[in-house]
Amino acid sequence: MYKVAMIAAVAENRAIGNNNELIYWLPDDLKRFKQLTTGHTIIMGSNTFRSLPKGALPNRRNVVLSRKKIAFPGAEVFPSLEEALKSCANEETVYIIGGEQLYSYALPFADILYLTEVKNTPEKADAFFPEWRGGEWCETEREERCKDEKHAFDFAFTTYTRKR
Repeated sequence: MYKVAMIAAVAENRAIGNNNELIYWLPDDLKRFKQLTTGHTIIMGSNTFRSLPKGALPNRRNVVLSRKKIAFPGAEVFPSLEEALKSCANEETVYIIGGEQLYSYALPFADILYLTEVKNTPEKADAFFPEWRGGEWCETEREERCKDEKHAFDFAFTTYTRKR
């Protein structure tokens, strides 16, 4: 049976995007995303797929959720998260990579959250990660990073697991 992991870079106010684009460009976050998701299935909404600069991400099974019968080159399409997850029965970890609606819907299915918590609140944001802080999530790892010439903000790689 698989684990469902959600992965995102989130601001202090839980902002994750604006105009279907990521708010933060953090090279170390992108490296972590690639390291964690390579070789695994990634599930995303159709707008997230459209926002990918080069389409389907290489070396991963790309799954797009869409009720419309539209082709997404390099990706499999399912009408619901439940159907997509059924197709992952033999996998170790399945990653939910966005966007806002999918994160909100998928949070009850999630076992683990890989969040890059950015110490910033952006001026403009129209997409937010659901509230996860509270009783059912336990922080199990935290690696603090300071801003530098490649990273405009302090941030922390955090891992949360659901208390079962």
